[in-house]
Amino acid sequence: MIDGHIHSPYCPHGTSDTLESYVEQAIKSGYTSMTFTEHAPLPPSFNDPVPTRDSGMNPRLLEAYINDVSKVKKIYESDIEVKVGLEVDYISGFDEETKHFLNQYGRFLDDSILSVHFLPIKNNWYCIDYSSSVYKEAIAASGNINNLYQLYFDTLVQSVSADLGVYKPDRIGHMTLIKKFQQLYEPPAEWEQMATFFLDCAKEGSMTLDYNGAGINKEHCKEAYPPTNIARKASAKGIPLIYGSDAHNSFAITQGYHALDPSIIR
Repeated sequence: MIDGHIHSPYCPHGTSDTLESYVEQAIKSGYTSMTFTEHAPLPPSFNDPVPTRDSGMNPRLLEAYINDVSKVKKIYESDIEVKVGLEVDYISGFDEETKHFLNQYGRFLDDSILSVHFLPIKNNWYCIDYSSSVYKEAIAASGNINNLYQLYFDTLVQSVSADLGVYKPDRIGHMTLIKKFQQLYEPPAEWEQMATFFLDCAKEGSMTLDYNGAGINKEHCKEAYPPTNIARKASAKGIPLIYGSDAHNSFAITQGYHALDPSIIR
């Protein structure tokens, strides 16, 4: 059992559960490997658009986070493999700042994820998973939901081809996060074509996918990121899928795993 997407007490919008509590829960759940992938600090010149300004880790805490996970890694090495990682945001137009960050800190990481949360629409930025109201605003600014989905998947494609240096993460986080509010806003008919095209790009870019169980428990989603049909397409194309609980507290370890297709998980 491997979990490649776990948050920590360093998450500014998460829990205060200790690193040790996450690891103990993972051991109880039969894990053999786990990666802490805390939200990396956002690029210095990027203004976090969410009202709480808590999308990324405080940069002043980054070294403490790396050191603390490294200590836990050593303490539990006979029981479980613990990896030091980050969830890095791909933000269109901020490639150089992201590359600079990864060049500075990438050598301290064992594993990482590259995710899209922010989309630029008409000179404004929208965090598309922040809330249903922000999502509604993003649809309106885009003109329609088809345009919003297209922008999201185009940005995912950009993330695969972006030059972020030698420490660029090789796993795409929750590739269908755009569907988080699908029960409120019906996805466009073309969304599966967009997703399939992205899979071809991911394959060409030798990327792996975060098979993320968090959407199962989201009130307006109720499916994994990506859902089963897209996950199976990815597997058929030879793209490795790595389970991610996306746990933001220790009891969310194994989140959504029961609803995934275990036969395609690496």
